[in-house]
Amino acid sequence: MLFKLNKYVAKITAITLLLYIICSVVIVSNAENYEWSVTNSLETVETNANVSEELATTTKENNAKNELKLECESAILIEQNSGQVLYEKNPHEKLRPASVTKLMTLLLIFEALDSGQITLEDKVPCSENASSMGGSQIWLDTREELTVNEMLKAMCVVSANDCTVAMAEYIAGSEESFVEKMNARANELGMKDTCFKNCHGIDEDGHVTSSYDISLMSRELLTKHPDITNYTTIYMDSLRDGKSQLVNTNKLVRNYKGATGLKTGSTSLALYNLSASATRDDLSLIAVVMKAPTSNQRFEDAKKLLDYGFKNYEFKQFAKSGDVIANVMVEKGVEKNVDAVLSGTCGILLKKGNEGDVVQNVQIDEKLSAPVEKGQKIGCVTFTLDGEVLQSVDILADREVKKQSLMNVASYIYERWFCLLR
Repeated sequence: MLFKLNKYVAKITAITLLLYIICSVVIVSNAENYEWSVTNSLETVETNANVSEELATTTKENNAKNELKLECESAILIEQNSGQVLYEKNPHEKLRPASVTKLMTLLLIFEALDSGQITLEDKVPCSENASSMGGSQIWLDTREELTVNEMLKAMCVVSANDCTVAMAEYIAGSEESFVEKMNARANELGMKDTCFKNCHGIDEDGHVTSSYDISLMSRELLTKHPDITNYTTIYMDSLRDGKSQLVNTNKLVRNYKGATGLKTGSTSLALYNLSASATRDDLSLIAVVMKAPTSNQRFEDAKKLLDYGFKNYEFKQFAKSGDVIANVMVEKGVEKNVDAVLSGTCGILLKKGNEGDVVQNVQIDEKLSAPVEKGQKIGCVTFTLDGEVLQSVDILADREVKKQSLMNVASYIYERWFCLLR
């Protein structure tokens, strides 16, 4: 008992002595207008990398030449990370999307999951409206419930219309309300060629989009919700304890190297559509094909687009999100420095076969004064080629630094010494 008492007395004495010393230092520091030294704010690093003089031919050249000899009515190829267009054919022609429509439905479902509105374990009921859907389906019964996870599997693998409507009703109360959300989200993404009339893609007058717009929502889904590939890369699976067999309608998942999805669609009026995604050696591409004459041709056209991208381009990554760029001094803070970290990945799409110099310019605020908020922008990294900006990424403070004051310094020291003495 005496030993424990002496231990606590020692702790209290040490803390009291430290607080007295710190308070004295703070008072003297304020009186003398003491300032921490600040690190140099500008660094320039030059990195040699293979770069293209121009990343892709113009829209007019692609449309006129159709050098890939695509048989579909409309197509586009983009790099997933940047959204850079690499090839296109009639990209803004308004066409019927068929079940590729479900990409927007899936985007809204994953956003509902992220917000906590729904969970993967939620049981989703089936209405009469959902069970009456035609086309691709798993024949949902109004007496059964499937989890959100099972619904997603059915939607992504076999393009189940009944599951799609059931999910729309579960999230928004009705399909009509859900379609309003779809159009609002399309507007936010800049999908100017799009008008949704339903959530599943069965032909309806006025239900149109373009290959360009499909690439926008495909990119949003893949970049913001990469877990979608847990479903879109399934080739074969089952539901209802193995009683319902599922085989992916996207044949590229099985026979194209690096395929990650994404969604097929076809009707008698829309013909054959596909949004196909694939990743090889850190390069991720999205190829959209609309109104191909046959099912096989849509896959062939998509492969031509993807092959073209992988053959001619590469993605050069310089640093990852969260990497520490520098340690920055902070004036009048309870801590004297913060780490400057990248807000996103630093990477550039380059065309193979051409060489040049990419200049990486790191700029950090010359004077950083407390208080500093966690995530506060304190600089940026810019990549340029021959004076042209290729990419700019913000640099952020990795933690909060409170302004120096009697209470803040005392609290800061107490917390650290308390942890030390425990």
